Amino acid sequence: MSPAGEERSLPLPERWPRASKFALSACAAAVAELVTFPLDLTKTRLQIQGEAAAGPAVPYRGMLRTAAGIAQEEGVWKLWQGATPAVYRHIVYTGVRMVTYEHLRDSVLGRAEGESFPLWKAVVGGVSAGAIGQFFASPTDLVKVQMQMEGKRKLEGKPLRFRGVHHAFLKILSEGGVRGLWAGWVPNVQRAALVNMGDLTTYDTVKQFLLLNTTLVDNSVTHSVSSVCSGLVAAVLGTPADVVKTRIMNQPRDKQGRGLLYKSSMDCLIQTVQGEGFMSLYKGFIPTWMRMAPWSLVFWLTYEQIRRLCGVTSF
Repeated sequence: MSPAGEERSLPLPERWPRASKFALSACAAAVAELVTFPLDLTKTRLQIQGEAAAGPAVPYRGMLRTAAGIAQEEGVWKLWQGATPAVYRHIVYTGVRMVTYEHLRDSVLGRAEGESFPLWKAVVGGVSAGAIGQFFASPTDLVKVQMQMEGKRKLEGKPLRFRGVHHAFLKILSEGGVRGLWAGWVPNVQRAALVNMGDLTTYDTVKQFLLLNTTLVDNSVTHSVSSVCSGLVAAVLGTPADVVKTRIMNQPRDKQGRGLLYKSSMDCLIQTVQGEGFMSLYKGFIPTWMRMAPWSLVFWLTYEQIRRLCGVTSF
């Protein structure tokens, strides 16, 4: 058989390993996103409370009352408002970050099979993968955040800005140009770098530690323990940057696409701390953690299992 024929006879994961891993990670992320999305919406609403653009009234207090208020006043299905761009985002974001991290870990940073991987290398891989993935996915994140606030605008008697996901993309593009689609990308990328330093780095490090230093094997128990640890660390590192990112992306803008409330992510950080105190940077921490923990658990269990089912080696 010719080399070309031998290549065509190989399974898809071996013929196109990166494309296969991209598709598998995107599928696992979509499942995790849909399961935990109401917590993301609740977190976004909590983080917007108290900022200048939101006005003096604070309609909700706390995670449970916020979620209950949205369900009662806007309808249960509004808890999934913005889910479509969120899934679009994860197809790009998670697909890119997972493939990038594995490539950096195995080919650039040189992890040897069955050996411990230095923490600093895992940190470099996690931060780089998160930043690259989020930069490409930033336009979908912008649309997701702005659509999540549409229900609140309706209750306040304000006109709705968007009719749907595609209308939101087109309107943002027409008003701010291509640059407008990347509004808030700096805090977006900063947050993603921190979150992935917590998520990818912690999961990979804890998993390898358990496999090399305990009697646990590469199964669902190991994956579960590693994912719980990664969700907690990601929430602690990512929440302050997430608050800043959400406020910058939700602020009103002029015709040139410049923000009217904050000049930069640092300006937003300073205004938030001065006006509301340091702990305001952890607004929405509980729903962030309660979302990241099940998100991480669902994602990693799904991802590891579908990799195994498709004949791809464990992460």
